[in-house]
Formats: sequence, structure tokens, C-alpha cells
Amino acid sequence: MKLRRTFAVGLLAAAATLLPAHQSGAATGGGLPFGSATAVGIHNTYDPAAFPFLAQSLDTGTGMIELDVWTDTITKEWKVSHSNPLGNANNCTAATTPAQLYSGGANKNLEYCLDDLRIWLAAHPSSGPLMVKLELKGGFAANRGMGPAQLDSLIAAHLGSAVFRPADLLAKPGGGSYPNLDEAAKAGNWPSRDALAGRVLVDVIPGTVEEGNPFDTLHTDVEYSRYLRDLAAAGKAGQAQVFPVVHGAVSGDPRNAYGETSIRPWFVVFDGDAAAYVGGIDTAWYDARHYLLVMTDAHNVAPAISSTDPTAEQARARVVQLAAAHASIVSSDWRKLSQVQSLVLPRG
Repeated sequence: MKLRRTFAVGLLAAAATLLPAHQSGAATGGGLPFGSATAVGIHNTYDPAAFPFLAQSLDTGTGMIELDVWTDTITKEWKVSHSNPLGNANNCTAATTPAQLYSGGANKNLEYCLDDLRIWLAAHPSSGPLMVKLELKGGFAANRGMGPAQLDSLIAAHLGSAVFRPADLLAKPGGGSYPNLDEAAKAGNWPSRDALAGRVLVDVIPGTVEEGNPFDTLHTDVEYSRYLRDLAAAGKAGQAQVFPVVHGAVSGDPRNAYGETSIRPWFVVFDGDAAAYVGGIDTAWYDARHYLLVMTDAHNVAPAISSTDPTAEQARARVVQLAAAHASIVSSDWRKLSQVQSLVLPRG
């Protein structure tokens, strides 16, 4: 009984450190460096079953949205859908004004989702920062004109200066730049959340179809990190719009799995199962180096809670728990809990 009471007191003490909730786009935890905060994200925000319109997911104050993307090499379109590689099934509109974000037909290509995001951010300039997680379901198709360069061009054209790019992390405050993202992150070069208000960090993970395809020998993480490495070597790092991600929770430095050592320093974002991370992995290692750590399926951490409809108290306690476990983003499908989606906590 004493142990249980001690844990409860500790949980309440941690909860007391919660920063003021994001309400209608108001920034929270502004003084914290981006890499020193824990925010909350929503899985598959593009799903119409989750939100009729993508803008409604942003209205929750969430710290991360997720879009599933397919390369349709026939039409050369980036389709947004969970399972249809040749069609769109999403809640993105063809908005050109904030009011149009909540009306009109949906099921649009990725560029319209990015337009919705840009328009919403312009109407909420103090919001965020926001992580935009792209899952490339089947991977890139660079040999058919849909590779990293084409994705970067699309993002730059539709999000513009709202994007916090790898080159922005590389840039030293007094001039010059760090040689790679690893050095920049370890130096604590992340701007404050206030400085990133109204902006997004786009990251990309390998998709479930790609990872399960035995004939795909070049996955998204390797392909984009090579591309980013080569851009930087050519003095063109500013063209890159995306942070590549190491996908999967494992012990030690997961970048050691890449035999190509030259790409390892270009990964500072990591994404994997929350239950695996808290099951014995030294997550303080990520925090000490200021790497971003996305913990997914937060509801499955023991004791498991609902993936969609936990009580606000259950979800809040889980966020507190995973913030203490050094998560940068705590992700689940808590779509109806804006008071939890908008939380920002000091990390660790």
C-alpha cells in the first residue's frame, strides 16, 4: 500500500509540472528547446473516421500529425491513403482560405494536405511547433520519378518557409554550420518552441508495405539519408525538407545497424513502439544527446489503456509516464482528448 501511495504522489508531482495547455493555437512551453520537451501526437490524422477534416486534428493542439503516403508512379501523384496505393482516402480538402478547411470534398493528394496545413498554420501563427510524420507505405520510387528530390520539391512548394529543415538545425547561431545532424543535435542546437511557433518539422519513416516487401532492398530511411548526406556534401543541404528516421525500438545505438557508416550521423529522429522503449531500453541515451524520440502506441504500455477512448486522467498519466521516460512525442489515437493532445511537458 505504501508503494502504491508513493507512486501516486510522484505521479501527481510530475503532473504538477505540466505546462499550460495549448488552446486554439496558443503556444506552450515556449522557453523549452524543441528537443527538451514532450508533446502528444495523433496516429493517422488523415483518416476521415478520426476527423472529417484534417484541420480538426490541428484544432486539438496536437504536437504531431501523421499522413500515410503512396507513390502512384502511373499518375506521378503522392496519394494519401491507408491501404489504396492508387487512390486517395483522406480528410484533406482543396482549401484556399481558413473557412474552406472545414467544408468541401475530401480525398485529395498530398499537396492539398500540405496546403491545408499551411493555411491552418497561417491562421494560427502561435501554434506548434508541429511534427508532420509521413509514412511512405511502399517507399520511394526514385527510378520512376518519385524519389526524395521530388518529395522535397512538393513540400517546399506547399509549405515554404514554415518548414524547419535539416539545414536549419545544422546552422550555428554565430555563423557556419555543423558537419552533420548528429553533431548539431548533440550540441543542443534545437531552437526554442517559441522560435518554432507556426512551423513544422517533417520526418519520414519506412512504410509497413515497404518493410514487409522482400524485394525492396532500399528502404526509405537509407534512401533519404544518402540523399541528405550527398546534398550536404555538395553544399546544398538547404534543399532537403525532411528528417530521415530510424524506425524501430532496439537497445543501444540503433544506427549501428546501418552498414553504411556515412549515413549514421544524419539520423537524429527515432520512432518506435512505446512499450518496447520502456521495456528495458536506455531512453535517457536519446535525451542526453538531444535526439527526438517518438513513442508510438502509447496506450499499450502496461497497464494498457484504450487506444481511442481512455479517460482524460488515464491518458494524462500515460503522457507524464512517457515524458519521464524521455519521449519527445507520445503518440496514440486519443482523438477526442484535446486537453491531453495539447499537453507539453519538460522531457525527462
